[in-house]
Amino acid sequence: MRALMWFRSDLRIHDNTALHHACESADEGVVAVFAVCPAQWSDHGWGPAKVDFVLRNLRALSRSLSGVNIPLRLVASPRFAGVPAKILDVARRHHCTGLFFNEEYEVNERRRDEETVRLFAKAGLPVRVFPDQTILDVSRLRTGSGGWYTVFTPFKRKWLATAIEDGPLPVRPRPRRQKRIGIEPDPVPVSLRGFDAPGIARQWPEGETEAQRRLRAFVSERMDDYPRRRDLPAARGTSELSPYLASGVLSARQCLAAAVEANAGRLDAGRKGATTWISELIWREFYRHILIGFPRVCMNRPFRPETDRLSWRQDETELQAWCEGRTGVPIVDAGMRQLARTGWMHNRVRMIAAMFLAKHLFLDWRWGERHFMRHLVDGDFASNNGGWQWSASTGTDAAPYFRIFNPFRQSRRYDPDGEYIRRFVPELADVPAALLHDARGVASLGSRYGGLRWDPGASRARVLSAFQYLRRTLPARSDRG
Repeated sequence: MRALMWFRSDLRIHDNTALHHACESADEGVVAVFAVCPAQWSDHGWGPAKVDFVLRNLRALSRSLSGVNIPLRLVASPRFAGVPAKILDVARRHHCTGLFFNEEYEVNERRRDEETVRLFAKAGLPVRVFPDQTILDVSRLRTGSGGWYTVFTPFKRKWLATAIEDGPLPVRPRPRRQKRIGIEPDPVPVSLRGFDAPGIARQWPEGETEAQRRLRAFVSERMDDYPRRRDLPAARGTSELSPYLASGVLSARQCLAAAVEANAGRLDAGRKGATTWISELIWREFYRHILIGFPRVCMNRPFRPETDRLSWRQDETELQAWCEGRTGVPIVDAGMRQLARTGWMHNRVRMIAAMFLAKHLFLDWRWGERHFMRHLVDGDFASNNGGWQWSASTGTDAAPYFRIFNPFRQSRRYDPDGEYIRRFVPELADVPAALLHDARGVASLGSRYGGLRWDPGASRARVLSAFQYLRRTLPARSDRG
């Protein structure tokens, strides 16, 4: 057979499940295809940083595929609705007798894939679909009663037990060289209209070689310090692999395999750095599990339906100040400016900035979710949505709604010398650290560093009142299914 391999959020040739099976099944060569969908990407919140990163990695993928005699063809459709017919057309034009692709879990993507399977079945062409985004097939993980997990800790216990008993999905080798079929690859565009390249390529180089180099460097040089340094935004304490995972340039299985190898084959004991990082990989799996079990989160809905009744404030002036890093709260402003400048934000600061918007300003968390997605090079719907709903107390969270980060206490704890703040808020470069972590100290700077006028105590009282009123007016048992 001649196989058609459909790439999406899996832009790699190493450890690509569908590609592995396509190459193993084909005796008449393999053709690869990728669909460029600018309007759909825009609808999904993709911004210039993510689109630029995807296009650069698509070019790198095309070169890698050419090295094993697989041509990459491109199709273009403004939105997903036109993609299934175009994929079928590629199969017919290049005499492919079977389609291979890896699962995606968001609602629109699943509908697109279902229509593709239907069209191929109507044409008499088989389709093979594989779990690949995750280390385990999270669609198979269930509670004792057969339901979906809604809290991370029991999900993690189930995940670890399953991984220890059954083993993770296998890490697949680089595909063997395929039969030459005389089809040339399509050129990959350097840019797309409406997605002007943001100039961050030097910070986030493309390609599997770079992704694997970063993985090796993290595991060998920084993983042991990960538990201590991962929350310090001024330090290089995180893996810095999220862009490569989000676009599938690196697989989560490759990350787990590297961590387990460094941890003498253990998943849940041994080196604290390894087990802490593995736990973060499991968080990524958990949020994909939620997409499958509770598709409403893909439809601009909160995980907890009752929180749709919260009356979020609609102050676009305050939203704009937050987006531009002009809140007058140094740690929040530093994070928002880091995002604008680099396409990335440290995870601890993401939580602080998100909670400031949702809890202190009491603005709709969906505004912040969209802004992050529009600017993140590692924009990933499952993780971004899950993180925002965690911060807003509308999502999967065993902790109560009255968890409200004080941003000044957070910066005092995690950026005590103000190094991170000064890096991204230059007007505070010579301000003593003690003033950076104190509301009155910041206020004393006057016009030198202005921002929103807000009262931490009053803002806390406002959000607590809103959630308490919601609880009082709920039925005895709310439907969260």
